[in-house]
Amino acid sequence: MTDGPLVLGIETSCDETGVGLVRGHTLLADAVASSVEEHARFGGVVPEVASRAHLEAMVPTLERAADRAGIALHEIDAVAVTSGPGLAGALLVGVAAAKALALGLGVPIYGVNHLAGHVAVDQLEHGPLPEPCLALLVSGGHSSLLRVEDVTAGVQPLGATIDDAAGEAFDKVARLLGLPFPGGPHIDRVAREGDSAYVDFPRGLTSRRDLERHRFDFSFSGLKTAVARWVEARRRSGEPVPVADVAASFQEAVCDVLVRKALDAATSEGIDDLLIGGGVAANSRLRSMAEERAAARGIRVRVPRPGLCTDNGAMIAALGAELVARGRPPSDLDLPADSSLPVTTVVA
Repeated sequence: MTDGPLVLGIETSCDETGVGLVRGHTLLADAVASSVEEHARFGGVVPEVASRAHLEAMVPTLERAADRAGIALHEIDAVAVTSGPGLAGALLVGVAAAKALALGLGVPIYGVNHLAGHVAVDQLEHGPLPEPCLALLVSGGHSSLLRVEDVTAGVQPLGATIDDAAGEAFDKVARLLGLPFPGGPHIDRVAREGDSAYVDFPRGLTSRRDLERHRFDFSFSGLKTAVARWVEARRRSGEPVPVADVAASFQEAVCDVLVRKALDAATSEGIDDLLIGGGVAANSRLRSMAEERAAARGIRVRVPRPGLCTDNGAMIAALGAELVARGRPPSDLDLPADSSLPVTTVVA
């Protein structure tokens, strides 16, 4: 314990089975088993398929993480697990595994918030979080703006997704363009060869009227529909669809809205540090745009490396280690899996 508590983290909120081992702010191992290929033919994540995949992957992934870290399970000081939000069946697999480990090892269990994990993981790369900081979390199911005073004590939501989250829009537009699932990495790759000004797609919730009611909220449903109509019109007229240009124009619209609202929120809250997390934070255009525009405003940007942006056990272990270090009380052994756990609740 001299270098901090050794915490094992389990993440099963969607289609990745993640197990991480963290001591203090040091990442010892991060093992991930993804079932994404099993969902690809459906064009999206199938909850029952994900749950079964977690069951099959849990023990091998635990063993792989322990081997990589060079530790035995009895050395663990605490177990942390995603208790929500996420797919109910998938969450149940992780929570049940974590309970079994905690009970068998006689260590405390922390049922933690998936979104808070995306914030805490940055500490593994860039050290302690500035307090306060503003977090822009962008994933398949969530686009959120959060004021973070203390990631272990609760966060204040400033804005959230109204309909389609950014990651969901990436998947749907990728399907329109004939690109594989998941769409984010493929659109990012193809867009590098395209013209981001080829089509001026709409920027959702940025009109004066929208900003009065939804200043820091996000909506990508209209953008997704606009891309679909544009592509359908081209196909009806018999013209080829310039996939790279459409991908680049769509990506530019998404990133423009995300960065614009995040920096507006940071300025409004008087915060000089912006943290970007979640799977979409791996997008190269989002990273470059945020850094360029933030620098002009004197705002510092922190983004974990791409492997720590997507769902992983390291982020849950990182949050668990911080909770232990700050003396936060653990969860009860009968903690639930809560698919709609609010972001204001860090520990279930």
